[in-house]
Amino acid sequence: MTLRIYLLLVLLPHCLNAYSINYNNKDSHDQLVAFYKTWRAFEQPPLKNGAPDYTQATFTSRMPAFKKLKAQLLAIDTTAWPIEQQADWHILMAEMNGYDFNYRILKPWNRDPAFYKSIWTERSDVPAHEGPTHHMITELWTYSFPLSIAERDRLMGTLKVIAPLNEQAKINLTGNARELWIAGIRDIKTQVTDLKELQTKPGVANDEELVSLINKAIESTHQFAQWLEQKSSSKNGPSGIGKENYNWYIKNVHLVPLTWDDQVMLLKRELDRAWTALKMEEHRNRKLPQLIEADSPESYKVLSENAAKSLIEFLDKEEIITVKGYFKPALDQHLGTFIPKDKRNFFYITSHLDPRPLFSHFYHWFELDQMDNEPHLDEIRRTALLYNIFDSRNEGMATAVEELFMQVGLYDASPRSREIVYILIAQRAARGLGSLYAHANQMTMEEAGNVHMEYTPRGWMKTEKELRIFEQHLYMRQPGYGTSYITGKYLIEHTIATMAKQKENKGEVFSIREFLDRMNAIGNIPVTLAHWELTGDSRQVREMFKK
Repeated sequence: MTLRIYLLLVLLPHCLNAYSINYNNKDSHDQLVAFYKTWRAFEQPPLKNGAPDYTQATFTSRMPAFKKLKAQLLAIDTTAWPIEQQADWHILMAEMNGYDFNYRILKPWNRDPAFYKSIWTERSDVPAHEGPTHHMITELWTYSFPLSIAERDRLMGTLKVIAPLNEQAKINLTGNARELWIAGIRDIKTQVTDLKELQTKPGVANDEELVSLINKAIESTHQFAQWLEQKSSSKNGPSGIGKENYNWYIKNVHLVPLTWDDQVMLLKRELDRAWTALKMEEHRNRKLPQLIEADSPESYKVLSENAAKSLIEFLDKEEIITVKGYFKPALDQHLGTFIPKDKRNFFYITSHLDPRPLFSHFYHWFELDQMDNEPHLDEIRRTALLYNIFDSRNEGMATAVEELFMQVGLYDASPRSREIVYILIAQRAARGLGSLYAHANQMTMEEAGNVHMEYTPRGWMKTEKELRIFEQHLYMRQPGYGTSYITGKYLIEHTIATMAKQKENKGEVFSIREFLDRMNAIGNIPVTLAHWELTGDSRQVREMFKK
């Protein structure tokens, strides 16, 4: 143990505030779990007029306590711990780095009006909502109407936050990120629509107190949107965080060992590969009939139900993954509905031809149902990591399995479905590439969307603009998210390759089921940490942090 660590261990307990932890015993994982609880309690902001307090004065006053907490984490000696426990330490350090980066650079409460969106009508398909969100949102999808007494109280408790938070936002939003500002107005206006829809839920109209509270939230949100529009003409600054900040953030928060330049090269390569593979597939399939798209609610229902059944049976029969009892019900909840041809966005175009490529990406719902039905024994991994740190794992895996399932035979009886898989890869590479240029302030968000649109095959991103705006706005709000589909896929494939080589060197057979089962057992943590646990190879982590 170094002198620095010894002094920290001895002296820190005597000088820290209420967030201190007793360091009387030898460093242990139990100590780290205790720290985790302390850290997560600190990460919750104090309240101001009943809403989370994101004012600059409060952040500034809390930074000394944050720095002491970070010093505590740095003082923990993990060198003798098992790999999975050392990985937990890196998870907590990544979260604390995320807090620090938000305070210094991203500042969503200062730059990003969409941060103040309070109403969420659907569950995210990843462990937490994509992009920065405030700490007291209303998750309408968690309620059943008519409400029980307890659920009514819970709903009213979160709805009461909206008005004071909107007023606080008018003080906090002093940033000059024009594109974030303009695009964020859409999110706030949508909240008015969602609140009005809430009034139509069973039992709500007869509850005068609840209706009054909803009306207050509607009026407050409407006024907030008007205020944002009035101020928008004065906003003229860039929204991207720049290459240097991007590189620090991706490495220290999301634990992705790829710089901005590395990611540009990787996404260009994946875009070229997808286009080339698509054209080869089209040539191979040139004598086959085209896929027939669903043209009615009835035909889509049959197509989607057969696709879900086919996918689950394939995964089970071909020993791709250990199929749990909750997989099929989880997928069945997300089969979608028929969309008229002139209203289909990119993903609906694919799902009306063959839903299985998109349903493969819905691996997300297997992961979420595992979190619900089989909570991780490790408390640090039981719930969603903060600041979307899970993106390389969850979006990377969902993207990777689209191609992996194809490679192991999912479309052997439907070769033209393989074309859809490569179109999906190209679309994700194109949109991620655009987001990189936008964060480097080399392109506007609209120009990044044009890259997204122009480099998606068959013009399938030209059908409607709302998806393009939504995605590029999200990626501007959350650096690295737009690229995580491809960078995470790359890291997943690197892990497979490393494991396969280790198996081969031992004369053993690589099993895709063993790989996927073990990844799921590890939990929704950055791929670099999962790679370390699965292979024992710590080079990626060492090179990022020299620890």
